[in-house]
Amino acid sequence: MDGIYTNGTAGEFYTQTEEEFERIHELIAHRCEAASMPFQIGASHMSPQTCLDRVRRAHRYRPSAVQVILPDWFPVSDEEAIAFLSRVAEVAAPIGLVLYNPSHAKRVLQPEDFGMLKAAVPALVGIKVAGGDADWYARMRKAGGDLSVFVPGHHLATGIKYGAAGSYSNVACLNPAAAQRWYQLMTRDLDAALVVEQRLQRFMDQYILPYIRHQGYSNQAVDKLLAAIGGWAPIGTRLRWPYRWIPPTEAERLRPVARELIHDLDFCHFSGRS
Repeated sequence: MDGIYTNGTAGEFYTQTEEEFERIHELIAHRCEAASMPFQIGASHMSPQTCLDRVRRAHRYRPSAVQVILPDWFPVSDEEAIAFLSRVAEVAAPIGLVLYNPSHAKRVLQPEDFGMLKAAVPALVGIKVAGGDADWYARMRKAGGDLSVFVPGHHLATGIKYGAAGSYSNVACLNPAAAQRWYQLMTRDLDAALVVEQRLQRFMDQYILPYIRHQGYSNQAVDKLLAAIGGWAPIGTRLRWPYRWIPPTEAERLRPVARELIHDLDFCHFSGRS
């Protein structure tokens, strides 16, 4: 693998106690250091004070980068975003920051906003975002300088085509090994990788995203569903209170559909557990 990171949305960082945060990162740092595996720590929290404390505690594990979100109770202004990231950068130094700005954030930033933040906070080295069309990528290249752009897993081939650096991949929820093989295919034959992306997006659009759009489930619920469909680890679909999770019977129902639609790079070679 290229690397491991913790505490994205699927990791339910927003429900963890601080003792759980410590246990997770002691484990990940120990395992990754033993394997010489690059790793990043997600120190995000809705409270800027809690986030700052998580960054402070993450620092001792010497991760490759630390990921944070902007304070999320009320949308921050430019001045407030700069003040927040500047303070976080001081605590994290010399470790670089990755800003996680998903489409459901209270303030969804535009390429020009990222450029402004990068100019004000040089320690900001990457962003995790929803991406966009060709125009969005053109604006990002113009405004973002050397920021590394990470996009959703099922849009990664298109992202690579337009200059993205990689993904914190939801496709890895489905099948980590196949997700890695797909990325390696992008480096050799981007056109072939784009064909794989079409199949992945068809599966996501027709069978996964309706849980969010029509049934009101959260992003983390569908990430857990993907992992249950893949069956590569006993993760299950359950989420922490108060969020609803998708019944594991849905994973059983969708597994043969995934086998039929995603027959590239062994995406279909699921173990069958749920």
